[in-house]
Amino acid sequence: MDEKHKQLDWYGISLRLHEKYRGKIEVVPKVPIKGLRDLAIWYTPGVAEPSRKIKDNPDLSFRYTFRWNYAAVVSNGTRVLGLGKIGPEAAFPVMEGKALLFKYLGGVDAIPILVNERNPDKFVEVVKALEPSFGAINLEDIESPQCFYILDKLSKELNIPVWHDDQQGTALIVLAALINAFKVVGKDLRNSKIILYGLGAANYAILRMLRAYGVNTGKILVVERPGIGILGPNHPLLNDFKTKMPHWYEASLITNKEGVQGSAEEAFRGADAVIAASRPGPDVIKKEWIKKMAEDPIVFSLANPTPEILPEDAREAGAKVIATGRSDYPNQVNNSLGFPAVFRGVLTVQAKRMSEGMFFAAAEALAKHAEEKGLRENYIIPSMDDSEAYIKEAVAVASEAMKEGIARINLSFNELVSEIRDYVMRPKKYMDLMLSAGFIK
Repeated sequence: MDEKHKQLDWYGISLRLHEKYRGKIEVVPKVPIKGLRDLAIWYTPGVAEPSRKIKDNPDLSFRYTFRWNYAAVVSNGTRVLGLGKIGPEAAFPVMEGKALLFKYLGGVDAIPILVNERNPDKFVEVVKALEPSFGAINLEDIESPQCFYILDKLSKELNIPVWHDDQQGTALIVLAALINAFKVVGKDLRNSKIILYGLGAANYAILRMLRAYGVNTGKILVVERPGIGILGPNHPLLNDFKTKMPHWYEASLITNKEGVQGSAEEAFRGADAVIAASRPGPDVIKKEWIKKMAEDPIVFSLANPTPEILPEDAREAGAKVIATGRSDYPNQVNNSLGFPAVFRGVLTVQAKRMSEGMFFAAAEALAKHAEEKGLRENYIIPSMDDSEAYIKEAVAVASEAMKEGIARINLSFNELVSEIRDYVMRPKKYMDLMLSAGFIK
């Protein structure tokens, strides 16, 4: 992003255009309608026949309706990125924007569902009741630690994929970026010393994904807020964590096998990488800490809108590979590289759930695509305008779902690539037509 763009009043422009367009998405027909006779097919009396078929076999709703491509973006507005606990109504523009990205980047029909419920069990019941309408569920911007419970419970009880983008989405993209960052510095990801700075929804999910991917979590150090410090099996507050912060307790048991104690600065000594997903900076992470890391350190400073340490400061302190969550710096770790393609993959084969194997397939497909284009310090992950990356990622996810036997339908590789490519590219072609025809001003 150049200096001219940085100086634009994005908030003012966005507010004005949100009012002008009165929403970012709409429902349009996808079937031909030339006259009233066509409505006898799409509605009464013809519609009774697919309804009778679905009554005998509910899974046929994936064949005869757009449920197969329909995702719910569900939130209660309790932890909206950069805004906090703003409530469901105020979260609506964000969820609608998410639905827009689902469609434009992945060809997925998504709709915002804002739920005025903070009790996690009641929230779960609401989402469970919505299951017959959707092919997949995207949980969004739900406060910690309730988000962990909600995701785990819905994943077990629903017969469609459930995803929490603040957890799995961030973890998947971080894993893809880490795979390539460690290649750039010539180190072994699975046996390196890694710091997780902050243990909210994002870093907790990253820890779980790294563990499942085979990374030695005994060499991972989790640094929490002042007064808590470095987690580990010998932490003096371990018993309190068990009841009050279960995810801290879990992290304490599987990390820091050397029993490192002390301040955050101590954790950085000799570390190969730090993944920060804590609070906006700057100077949350100090330059002096980066200087204590191992040779050619990797710094992922992911807080928005301001990273925990600014890339220029991290570079000056000796960081070799730097990533942020912002588009005006290289190596943007952006969830939008993940969820549209993952959902495209699971919906194309009508998967019953998501799996770690599918997440690994997605991360490795993204990493491989970037590697094929040429890895370097300032390029470890594809950008959001790289449609081919989404296609390869979605194909990898769908292929893994079929391999694991959790897909409702099976397609050949060529059929898979063709259908996914068509749905990923379709919204771009539609946008060109609508703009040229003047239907979108």
